[in-house]
Amino acid sequence: MQDIKILEGQLAIHGYLDIAIDPSLDLFEEINKLKKEKNAVILAHYYQDSDIQDIADFVGDSLQLSQEAARTDADMIAFAGVHFMAETAKVLSPTKKVVIPDLKAGCSLSDSCPAPIFAKFKEKYPDHVVVSYVNCTAELKTLTDICCTSSNAVHIINAIPKDKGIIFAPDKNLGAYLQKITGRNMILWDGACMVHEIFSQEKITKLKIQNPEAKIIAHPECEEPVLALADYIGSTSGLLKFVQSDSAQTYIVVTEVGILHQMMKICPNKTFIPGPPNNLCACNECPHMKRNSLEKLYLSMKYEMPEVTLPERIIRDARASIDRMLEISAQAGLK
Repeated sequence: MQDIKILEGQLAIHGYLDIAIDPSLDLFEEINKLKKEKNAVILAHYYQDSDIQDIADFVGDSLQLSQEAARTDADMIAFAGVHFMAETAKVLSPTKKVVIPDLKAGCSLSDSCPAPIFAKFKEKYPDHVVVSYVNCTAELKTLTDICCTSSNAVHIINAIPKDKGIIFAPDKNLGAYLQKITGRNMILWDGACMVHEIFSQEKITKLKIQNPEAKIIAHPECEEPVLALADYIGSTSGLLKFVQSDSAQTYIVVTEVGILHQMMKICPNKTFIPGPPNNLCACNECPHMKRNSLEKLYLSMKYEMPEVTLPERIIRDARASIDRMLEISAQAGLK
């Protein structure tokens, strides 16, 4: 009977079978029970559904979450995010079991830069330093000299000697923004986030006309014409900090809509309007992030699967590029 339950859990998590969960079950209570029973820590990215954010031990950006988990004495990390994030958690916590609610929760940005193809591309520029946005696969990190986040990317680029060429991967929009800010001419890999590329400059402009008092805040993964409209550009956590400290009362938020949950919790008296995309939807959601659900989180913790594992070589080499980033950040006095 136990084997059957395990098999059912495995099939459900991989999307091949719908297990009917008792509707009277209090999933918040059951997940908290599992967390204590299995000595687990729950991580939720800002773009997750509000229920998952509310039950998580830590809510934040991808690298920040992995760092928080590494500091705990948890035996298991349940990462409600996308696959590359769970990989990063495994890189930073190799002795911990890492599970993800839905193994199919991928990322258009990380998928846009397959490591084998990038390796061939890198061979064309043997003397260049490779800087990769942390939103990439563990395998791509092994081909990277220094990782960066959207928060510390300017400092990372500025720390590289000016006589060294730079390859920046995988996000061309973040790369273009960094070129503009730092003045460095970099070789940009042609990758992008499907969510941040779909925002409509025209619709945001019209929304601003309708709400002249609103400030436009945007993530640097957006395209340049959209960033040109922004009053403030920053990482997801940067956007969150900005609305807390800024005096405006209304904001047009140009990033994945999941962050609005945290903004409304922290600033309940302010108004947050999701930036409109160039399609028929009212707001912008990442379909990969939204594959996760409270039910899948419960199942993944109960059955401890699907587990994210990595070869030792990948863990070692990927960790080196992250450690180099942390070293440079520490020298600059950044967290």
